[in-house]
Amino acid sequence: MKNFRLTLVFLVFTGIIQPKTLLAQRYLADIDSSFFIKDTVRPVIKRFENLRITGYIQPQFQKAQSDGAPSYTGGNFSQFSSSRFMLRRARVKIDYVLPSKSRYPKALFSFQIDATERGVIVRDMFLKLFETKKNVFSLTTGLFARPFGYEVNLSSAFRETPERGRMSQILMPSERDIGLMVSYEPQERNHKLSHIKFDVGFFNGQGLSGTTDFDDHKDLISRLFIKPYTLGKGELSGGLSYLRGGWKNGTKYVYRSGISNSGDQVFVVDSAEKNLGTSSPRHYYGADIQFKLHHGWGETEWRAEYWFGTQPGTAASTTNPGTLPNSNGQPVPTYVRHFDGVFLLFLQNIINNRHQLMVKYDWYDPNIRVHDLAIGKPGSNLTAADVKFHTLGIGYLHHLNPQTKLIFYYDFVTNEKTTLSGFQSDLKDNIFTCRIQFRF
Repeated sequence: MKNFRLTLVFLVFTGIIQPKTLLAQRYLADIDSSFFIKDTVRPVIKRFENLRITGYIQPQFQKAQSDGAPSYTGGNFSQFSSSRFMLRRARVKIDYVLPSKSRYPKALFSFQIDATERGVIVRDMFLKLFETKKNVFSLTTGLFARPFGYEVNLSSAFRETPERGRMSQILMPSERDIGLMVSYEPQERNHKLSHIKFDVGFFNGQGLSGTTDFDDHKDLISRLFIKPYTLGKGELSGGLSYLRGGWKNGTKYVYRSGISNSGDQVFVVDSAEKNLGTSSPRHYYGADIQFKLHHGWGETEWRAEYWFGTQPGTAASTTNPGTLPNSNGQPVPTYVRHFDGVFLLFLQNIINNRHQLMVKYDWYDPNIRVHDLAIGKPGSNLTAADVKFHTLGIGYLHHLNPQTKLIFYYDFVTNEKTTLSGFQSDLKDNIFTCRIQFRF
């Protein structure tokens, strides 16, 4: 009975303090600052004071422009359907922080699951150890977010638009990976470099799409982030990201962009025996900037992010694989493409901070060496994986209360016109999303 009363008090206390700490974990690897506010913790619940349970749920309804529409807003629609209800995300996260004598963190254990109608999957499972002498370094290991880009690391619980952009989902599927990362981030606010955060780590590369690393090539990923600087009524922040990795060729056939004898843009095959078992390059470069202006209505915010680099893939896909790419168990040739893409976001509060309009534009060009009618020409080896997509999203967000928001959002998706069957005109793949989100 005593244990029951303690648990009940803990749950009530959590419900009371949680609304004040909802903004504490805006990014995937953040620490909830309420862990270190001890003056309000009553002795009766001291046994729970280092534990936090948070979560959110995102039920939604979607309507596509056509049956079976391909989609990066929750997955493709089924063949004979253009509408659906779904649980996009339903997550529960448990964090345990071990504080040092100075009240700065000494260790953090984090565990998060996502449970929807599609199954249950672990999203985070990592340990973060902090250096406690100067409180500037930490080491993270386990399954956690890759330190690349702004959009990838912005939590889905706080992101204004329903989904990350197409490029994020293709090049950084699931956002997480298994690895080891060292971070420089001064914990003391009066530290002269407290506005800087630098992460660098090594990762398997396949993310959550594979159960184990299928080769011995690792990804080096790093990010330098300048935290928001106050400029009058505005805040300015930004970052630079870098990834250097790759994965092993399963055959000796490697296709690269080139020019045919007739002057057409094509894929040219290299069939040297030395290609078998060597690594094809996976190199990304990214830059992002954010500016927020505070005013009587609330806030106006602009975000811009640009990626470019080299991505290995197959004839049919540029997605990072979870297993060595194969067809019926047989390895398939590697296609090396040069890509770029952008995310642009404009946010505007209307009347007050409960109402927000959003406009987002992104593009992903998986192969910047080819364009339009060159794709699909006989003998070019160019496929649907080389088609460029643009997405314009327009939406409205309403905060029903600090923990609940309602989103109406429409994606206008446009693909480049090619000579390839199925892509000679624009696909009917626009998507409307209505979502309600509750977090605790």
